[in-house]
Amino acid sequence: ADSMGCEVFTSYDLGIAGIHRLFKPLSEMIKEDIHVVIVCAGMEGTLPGIVAALVDIPVIGVPISSGYGLGEKGIGALTTMLQSCSPGLLVVNIDNGFGAGASAALIANRIAK
Repeated sequence: ADSMGCEVFTSYDLGIAGIHRLFKPLSEMIKEDIHVVIVCAGMEGTLPGIVAALVDIPVIGVPISSGYGLGEKGIGALTTMLQSCSPGLLVVNIDNGFGAGASAALIANRIAK
């Protein structure tokens, strides 16, 4: 997204195991009037659905291949995101951060016009 002319804000390690870590960075991003949020999640892939339920802007979920057991290679995270009932959650394929960034930039640039 940065190379496509968008300002990028990042936060790391905001998983649902410590959900309290999510609220401050998310609040700061909303105050900056961001247009799209990209949320990467492994294991069960719940975080993008939670973020989508909390904000009124598009959220792009990126399942990552850090899961193990039934979540093996990102399949668990992918299926969770695809089955989410949170409005505004879009999902790209496993480990497709590039596609998520490009899509976010297209959305943000279109909104900014």
